[in-house]
Amino acid sequence: MQDLMTKLIDVVLEEIVDGLSHRQKQLPSKLFYDEKGSALFDKICRLEEYYPTRTELMLMKDNITDIINSLGENIHFVEFGSGSSLKTRLLLSNMEKISTYVPIDISEEHLFKTVESLNQRYPDLKIVPVAADYTKPFSLPDEIRDEKNIIAYFPGSTIGNFTKVQAQKFIEGVASVTGKEGGFLLGADMQKDTGVLEAAYNDSKGITAEFNLNILEHLNREFNFNFNRSKFRHKAVYNKIEGRIEMYLISLEEQEVFSGDFKFSFGEDEKILTEYSHKYTPGLVADLVSDHFVIQKYWTDSNNYFALFFLKPI
Repeated sequence: MQDLMTKLIDVVLEEIVDGLSHRQKQLPSKLFYDEKGSALFDKICRLEEYYPTRTELMLMKDNITDIINSLGENIHFVEFGSGSSLKTRLLLSNMEKISTYVPIDISEEHLFKTVESLNQRYPDLKIVPVAADYTKPFSLPDEIRDEKNIIAYFPGSTIGNFTKVQAQKFIEGVASVTGKEGGFLLGADMQKDTGVLEAAYNDSKGITAEFNLNILEHLNREFNFNFNRSKFRHKAVYNKIEGRIEMYLISLEEQEVFSGDFKFSFGEDEKILTEYSHKYTPGLVADLVSDHFVIQKYWTDSNNYFALFFLKPI
């Protein structure tokens, strides 16, 4: 097990070094979600400015019966990036015909704390957690590996964190999990006014800034970097041409950062890209998934801020 964890750390370190070696330095957004980052994201989801979680929960509550009926019977429910499973609890509380819940998350500590809470709330439900980076190949639990009625769930706006090529590769992986007889429940943030978008990622309490800066603490702790977080600031902007929020850490001065034999130089005002958050329309979602899925049905709120899509394999 230790050898596997060491190998995973080495693979992620390669991603980090590669990203920081680009002209536009960047870091993989999955590094946000250590235990502290996951807790900070839970706080973000409760912010007044951060509409996605609140809006998604509202549209789910308004359409819960239709959503549950669309999923089918005796399903095996596999959630990619489960976090605290907050939205999933609404589904689990209304699913009478679920056989297994498989939460997948990169933060092992946060995952098992959540599963402990879920076991108390749903004592009769079989919950099989998987600690894994779901953007990489991973093995399904033996309990559902040969099952046919597998429903994948990817809530929130996380699909927007990928470039189009990355998203299509991820969707290909989801299709390999669901097979031809399953389904895919996908959340996506819709295109909207720039002011609404930028306020959501630059909240007045500074929690998103803390979340963004925490990635540097994660690098220091797990990968032996020596970032000084006080020498960086957070900024998020909406790129209208690309239709996405871009989140950055901006160096406040010229500086050098080390990890072992690796050295990275930063100029004053130089930016590290930490996250994309692409915004969609139903047509863009249909195009994105078209190699493997078709939209069977989708639900949205009265402002068309957010949508939940149920996709069936082709």
